[in-house]
Amino acid sequence: PTPGTPCTMHPPAYNCFVDRDKMDSAIPDLGPKELSCTELQELKQLARQGYWARSYALRGQVYQRLIRDIPCRTVTPDASVYRDIVGKIVGKHSSTSLPLPEFVDNTQVPSYCLNSKGEGAVRKILLCISNQFPDVSFCPALPAVVALLLHYSADEAECFEKACRILACNDSSRKLVDQSFLAFESSCMTFGDLVNKYCQAAHKLMVAVSEDVLQVYADWQRWLFGELPLSYFARVFDVFLVEGYKVLYRVALAILKFFHKVRAGQPLESDNVKQDIRAFVRDIAKTVSPEKLLEKAFAIRLFSRKEIQLLQMANEKALKQKGITVKQKSSALTSARSHRQFVHLAVHADNFHSEIVGVKEMRDIWSWVPERFALCQPLLLFSSLQHGYSLTRFYFQCEGREPTVLLIKTTQKEVCGAYLSTDWSERNKFGGKLGFFGTGECFVFRLQPEVQRYEWVVIKHPELTKPAPLESTTVPPSPSHSVSSEPADRLSPFLATRHFNLPSKTESLDCLIIGGGGGPALYIDGDLNRGRTGHCDTFNNQPLCSENFLIAAVEAWGFQDPDIQ
Repeated sequence: PTPGTPCTMHPPAYNCFVDRDKMDSAIPDLGPKELSCTELQELKQLARQGYWARSYALRGQVYQRLIRDIPCRTVTPDASVYRDIVGKIVGKHSSTSLPLPEFVDNTQVPSYCLNSKGEGAVRKILLCISNQFPDVSFCPALPAVVALLLHYSADEAECFEKACRILACNDSSRKLVDQSFLAFESSCMTFGDLVNKYCQAAHKLMVAVSEDVLQVYADWQRWLFGELPLSYFARVFDVFLVEGYKVLYRVALAILKFFHKVRAGQPLESDNVKQDIRAFVRDIAKTVSPEKLLEKAFAIRLFSRKEIQLLQMANEKALKQKGITVKQKSSALTSARSHRQFVHLAVHADNFHSEIVGVKEMRDIWSWVPERFALCQPLLLFSSLQHGYSLTRFYFQCEGREPTVLLIKTTQKEVCGAYLSTDWSERNKFGGKLGFFGTGECFVFRLQPEVQRYEWVVIKHPELTKPAPLESTTVPPSPSHSVSSEPADRLSPFLATRHFNLPSKTESLDCLIIGGGGGPALYIDGDLNRGRTGHCDTFNNQPLCSENFLIAAVEAWGFQDPDIQ
């Protein structure tokens, strides 16, 4: 049929783009169901349960309705536009030999049980989208989206219209697909941050077996939009259309958790980690059902949508500062990617020297910091051996830097420290009174005798959040947790979270305390001579070294853009 002419339907309502035999075995059709609910909450539950997953006809109706309800730009290309332009754009080319638009970045069209006519139709639709959306410069997820939507469209023109509505969504709180390299790259960094928080065992494995851990995480969208089998991807897409982009992070995290569970005991070649994960996702049916995958995904207590948005903005800001722009075309990707400094490059034996830690230990710390700072190289700001044992000098050397890593070596050769997300000058805002500053990205750690990181406890247990006063004479049992409405000037996703604090009145003001509630995680006196450590509620940590210790050396490290020497 000509573009725009409905295909002849075959029972059970497959259209002419679908390979019926493959489809019957991939997603058996159990016949139509009715869907009467209109409430979003009920739709969410039905989507997660897979209510329409086994009815080809019902899934088509639901997609039609959900996509129709997406708020779009006033001028959004529709089916009639496709019918007008497709002949001119495709010309006399055979549809299967059509080139793919540049913005898909060489992503292959997943077959998804389409026949050759269907695969050709996807190419035609992508080219027409490229014609109508010149501002879309990078969107490797789109071939998979179009290939899936083609199943549930009467013809190419209807599929084109659905894809256009997804791209033209103008609700700023409802991000659907990345459409620029900047957005895509910052999503990859955000995913890396989430892995660091929620899949620590898998992250540790990735760091151990891969030199380019950020490159492994840069593949996360491909796992979903391309490698996942059709029956799994369709289930993810069902929920995605109802709940939005956050679902994608959830499912990718769940995939990584299952990958780690299956592969943790097996040897991995560092060169093949990306390929190993792709192969695992392609064959995921051997490991877990779609139901179990989604169950795992929704069991993760993820950051709120607002917090993820702020983290994404922070990562975008870091990338913009490195010269990566929204308008960057795929032809510029190679140079853009060369801006990325991976952990093994950022902390390199040739440019790193510390009196407290070696290159390997610093790489461990660098693998824990937020992705936007892992792009940077360590810069020594303060060393007690160079600058003397003075907290005043420590502040002088560190102020104006954000974030910093504090390292402490005891006379017993124990090593511990903290990642502190906020400029030390923040302490001056409280006029000498006790004040809390820092954000939820802070953590404390020990490196010797064994490696252990302790994050802010509210990240793992959001239900523990309790409000705390801005100023207090005692250390609060837990930090406050609120999000500022002014994200633009700060690189922190938890902009008003106060949680590493200055001393209470029971201590000399000339000292440093990190963490509170039940005692500090770290206390250091003003002469950088003595310290103590214990359990604190902020990080729910064990003592980081001997509970009372003498200090052999203190260092503070900042983060330097690799382009600035």
